[in-house]
Amino acid sequence: MSVIDAIIQGIIQGLTEFLPVSSSGHLTVYQHVTGSGGNSEALLFSVLLHIGTLLAVAIVYYKLIGRLIVELFRLIGDIFTLRFSWKSMNSERRMLIMMILSVAMLVPLVLPIFGGQSLQDLMEPITEGGNIIIVGCCFLLTSALLLTAYFLSKRKGGRRPDARVKDALWIGAAQDVAALLPGVSRSGSTIATGLICGLERSYMVQYTFIMSVPTILAANVLLAGKEAIESGNTAIELLPTLAGVITAAVVGVLSIKMIDWIIRKDRYNWFGYYCAVMGVAVIALGIWEQSSGTTLASLLGR
Repeated sequence: MSVIDAIIQGIIQGLTEFLPVSSSGHLTVYQHVTGSGGNSEALLFSVLLHIGTLLAVAIVYYKLIGRLIVELFRLIGDIFTLRFSWKSMNSERRMLIMMILSVAMLVPLVLPIFGGQSLQDLMEPITEGGNIIIVGCCFLLTSALLLTAYFLSKRKGGRRPDARVKDALWIGAAQDVAALLPGVSRSGSTIATGLICGLERSYMVQYTFIMSVPTILAANVLLAGKEAIESGNTAIELLPTLAGVITAAVVGVLSIKMIDWIIRKDRYNWFGYYCAVMGVAVIALGIWEQSSGTTLASLLGR
């Protein structure tokens, strides 16, 4: 992998991890078109790019993350000393508990409850079979969710500044769908679900991105990293990897600032239209490749 290729993928990851357009979907399409995907090296590199986006979240929200960490230790202390009270929680503690509930919704995806296989295992042949038509359909699903949230949110009255248990569970369920399907945006699905539930826009941006820290660690570093290690090929090229990770972090910071502004300005329907166009284009590409018996990567000499 060249440094330029790594930087391009870092830009894609940094932009699309936080903009509600699906980082996994865009990386899948890019790797498909360039012929650089479908192997353990590409998988491990994608995992490392997610480290860059974790750094971006830590840079932008370090103050709030610090308060949540302090509140976590206070919460543990209150539980063990029997001083915990659901009714007297401050906003940081409520956000922390709601995030824990949302993240916990990911657990059923990895439990071997289907004849020794998890739901994620059952979905792998469908989502990792190299058929980008599936990715295109997922882009359309993201588009439908974003546009539904945009139009429904305009019919609601005052928006709530704190999530409730029901909201957290719905947000977690949306995150489950995004974890299973490449092309369904994690940030887009969770922000849209929160807006449909009646939560404030700025609150949902913070909630979604801070929640991404444990989610990215669990879904990308632990699961995908384990798969790369089990394949027996864990070699990485140092310079391209560093270039990609740093690029993902820098671009990630900028994209967080961008999405916060766009959400506050109530313009996130733009992303719904973009995902619709992207979905149609990717499906058309997949149909053309299947009907012609060739791939775009082969025509580009990759």
